[in-house]
Parts: sequence; structure tokens; C-alpha cells
Amino acid sequence: MTVHVTDVPDEQRYEARDESGELMGVSYYDVVGSTVAFTHTEVDERFEGQGVAGALTRFALDAVREQGDRTVAPLCPYVKGWIARHEDYQDLLAPS
Repeated sequence: MTVHVTDVPDEQRYEARDESGELMGVSYYDVVGSTVAFTHTEVDERFEGQGVAGALTRFALDAVREQGDRTVAPLCPYVKGWIARHEDYQDLLAPS
């Protein structure tokens, strides 16, 4: 299974879709100054346990890193836990 992730800034969310374009999951965010606050991640139950949320999170955090001047506030429990398990992304965390 291939997961294609894109940013949809007008809806303030990242979307994960399969090869046919079916929506598999979303990760919502708000931008406050230079901080991207991830507020909620949701995966369709048909795709749970298949790495969709992880793909969404990795893509979104890589996009934040590419912007260079942004930090992350992981308000979503999934994103918070994902960052805790991936030390190479902890430098993105906004000061608390």
C-alpha cells in the first residue's frame, strides 16, 4: 500500500490518500506565529494499523523542518508520542 501525503493549507490539514485518491487520514494544524500546532490526527478505521498516521506525521514534520524557521507544538497526543519516539525530530519542538 502506498500512502500519498499532501498539505492542504486552505483547510489547515495534511491529507493521506491511497493510490486511487481515497482519503485515508488527516492531520490538522494551526499556525501561530512561527509555531505549527498539530491539533488532531485521524485515520479512517479501514486503514488503522497500516502506518498511515506515521506517514502523515513524518511528512508534516519534514515539511515544517524544510521551512527552516518554524517550531512544532504537538497538541495532538499521537503527534506528541510520535515525536517522543523519534529523537531526530525533537529539535522541532517549541520551547514550553
